[in-house]
Amino acid sequence: MTHPTPQTSPRIAVVAANWHADIVDQATDAFVATLGEHAVTEVDFFRVPGAFEIPLKVQRLANSGEYEAIASCAFVVNGGIYRHEFVASTVLDGLMRVQLDTGVPVFSAVLTPWNFHESDDHRDFFRAHFVTKGRELARTVLQTLEVETA
Repeated sequence: MTHPTPQTSPRIAVVAANWHADIVDQATDAFVATLGEHAVTEVDFFRVPGAFEIPLKVQRLANSGEYEAIASCAFVVNGGIYRHEFVASTVLDGLMRVQLDTGVPVFSAVLTPWNFHESDDHRDFFRAHFVTKGRELARTVLQTLEVETA
């Protein structure tokens, strides 16, 4: 796989939710680090209150014409009311719509665990899991941009 050189580094945005930032930031940090390993250095970071606000921010960024790709990260948990699946589905539907409407590739690490408990074990597990997901997200962005420029 050929990766962009510093002279051709694409400009990429990443939008992350504030909720559970200690976990979500593991994905964004790994995402930026992995892109950096492949000479992609133009990454702009944006924070929104929660996952539900991600699609609108992504749409505004896509419509700006400034980004070759936009990634998103959030952790949507079951807070004791049946809402998390609705939120996650709505966010992903919105992201897909932005991608199809604008032609700007949009990527998601908006994740919904089956069960999450506010315990050290669960937090540690999901922090590590989000590092993996951030790396995977970066590799997917790189692969997609490579296909689009080929």
